[in-house]
Amino acid sequence: MTQNIYDDPQFYEGYSQLRRSLEGLDGAPEWPALRALLPDLRGLSLVDLGCGYGWFCRWAQQQGAARVLGLDVSEKMLAQAKATTSGAGVTYERADLEGVQLPGASFDVAYSSLVLHYISDVAAFFAEVRRALTPGGRFVFSTEHPIYMAPSHPAWSTRGDGREIWPLDGYLAEGPRTTDWLAPGVVKHHRTLGTTLNSLIRQGFMITHVEEWGPTDEQISAYPQWAKERDRPMFLLVAAQLP
Repeated sequence: MTQNIYDDPQFYEGYSQLRRSLEGLDGAPEWPALRALLPDLRGLSLVDLGCGYGWFCRWAQQQGAARVLGLDVSEKMLAQAKATTSGAGVTYERADLEGVQLPGASFDVAYSSLVLHYISDVAAFFAEVRRALTPGGRFVFSTEHPIYMAPSHPAWSTRGDGREIWPLDGYLAEGPRTTDWLAPGVVKHHRTLGTTLNSLIRQGFMITHVEEWGPTDEQISAYPQWAKERDRPMFLLVAAQLP
């Protein structure tokens, strides 16, 4: 079962204060790049795998999606999502994405934001997404970049211009890694970029876009502290499609 860290009181309190929690999609720096990978949603059926507060579900509703299903393992997140969603076409259900069972050939688009690194069996997850999509269906997701996940010790080095470099540690050693982020003992599953992309290909997906996200010049001007994100990508954004 997926670790339900989002229902941990300490973690939830910290997460609720993040900019992306307070401002929604507009507070997520990678959102403009992720949004550009999505098709016109008018009249489509969508599933949001790891919907959290429901920000994307409500946005898709506003874009004219016919039906949106939001799934999450966190009861706290789902309660907030339901309380802030109105109108027809959006439903929420509690589900463990590690072993989720979706209705076959029921969705035109599957979307998932910063969830994949919590899932241990990515091949099984991709297989279920494929089964749930209609022919020609799209799968758009983001995850922590494996280079961002690989560092596991505090040692730093510097390059010629004096900038600090975050060293990689065991990049090829795939598997669970425990970190202290917002609360102690958060488990994430490290896998290489190749493993993620090849797992998609084996399920019959055609990869249409891969982006190792970094902030734009405009974003760095507004948030100078983001400049260090140019030294190693923080997020991996992927768009794929079925034949």
